[in-house]
Amino acid sequence: MDPHAGRTRFELYARKWAAGRNDEAMTKARDASVMRHRVLPTWGEVPIRRIDHSAVQQWVSELGAHLAPATVRECHRLLRAVLALAVRDRVIGENPADGVRLPKRRRTDADEQVITREAFAGNLLPEIPERYRALVGLAGGSGLRWGECVGLAWDAIDLERATVRVGRVGIEVAGHVTFKPYPKTRAGRRAVPLPPFVVKLLRAHRQLVPPGPAGEVFTNEAGGPLRRTVFRAWIWRPALVRAGLLGKVVQVGPRVWRATWRDRDGNEVIEEFPNRRVARARVSRMAQGGLRFHDLRHSYATWLVSDGVPINDVARVMGHEQISTTLDRYTHAFEAGAEKVRASFADFPLTFEADEDESAD
Repeated sequence: MDPHAGRTRFELYARKWAAGRNDEAMTKARDASVMRHRVLPTWGEVPIRRIDHSAVQQWVSELGAHLAPATVRECHRLLRAVLALAVRDRVIGENPADGVRLPKRRRTDADEQVITREAFAGNLLPEIPERYRALVGLAGGSGLRWGECVGLAWDAIDLERATVRVGRVGIEVAGHVTFKPYPKTRAGRRAVPLPPFVVKLLRAHRQLVPPGPAGEVFTNEAGGPLRRTVFRAWIWRPALVRAGLLGKVVQVGPRVWRATWRDRDGNEVIEEFPNRRVARARVSRMAQGGLRFHDLRHSYATWLVSDGVPINDVARVMGHEQISTTLDRYTHAFEAGAEKVRASFADFPLTFEADEDESAD
């Protein structure tokens, strides 16, 4: 072991670690942001050998006081990964980030948001601008991820057979969208059946919106690739407000509109505006929470499981590599179909009298 190697500042070793990675562009960009804003401000100038377990534990505890547990875990993961490289390079003898107590992940209301089919069809879809209605309909009617929708080209859609083939995926990094010819996992390359309402929306969309440069189905108004952040701010959240799914806007007097929403701390905020458009824009921008585009995928799977679709079929159309992933995420939906399971044994031909006296146990 080089006795001087431990003097290397953490930031320099973090660069070495990053240079040796072979991850997707989106993963690299996400980790670089966490490293830059959360990890390096504390550890960047510290020599590797000066980092000890107690200091790491204190840092994690301090982060937990103002950051979500999932964010704290990401910060620790990156610190630990850089230090693990230093251990493998024999710069330090052991990893001081090992064995650190991490905050438990808390389940929040945003973890499992599901919109009902009635609210999806009757409230949300009508409020989505016509140019983007087929996009939202496809996500809710097939469970495709955002990137799978953005990367979709017309040659992957068979409207006659009502099927979409998932393959090409859009990736957004630092406001720039690129495409890769394969999905998130091997199971992600799949064929998904399209319900009639999605076929209808796609037919109308094909007549309304010209395809993108490579035959993309969904583009922005300039014909370029859709950016998730722009779509969320200008299309998605305003539609939620109009649909009554985010905050509340009511007229309380001549030229007086009252807007109500919840802030970051869960407190109710009430403000009044001279017209409905400005009131809705305020709620869209300031309200916390609300249905996410990805929740359409979650809702789709929940609907399928609740309707008794076999779990292996749900896993296949969702693109899950392991059926356990589907079971873990949608067990709550299966409970809604528990009566169907019981009903299947309603006429079970018992050939003897069962003893129902619980005291016999």
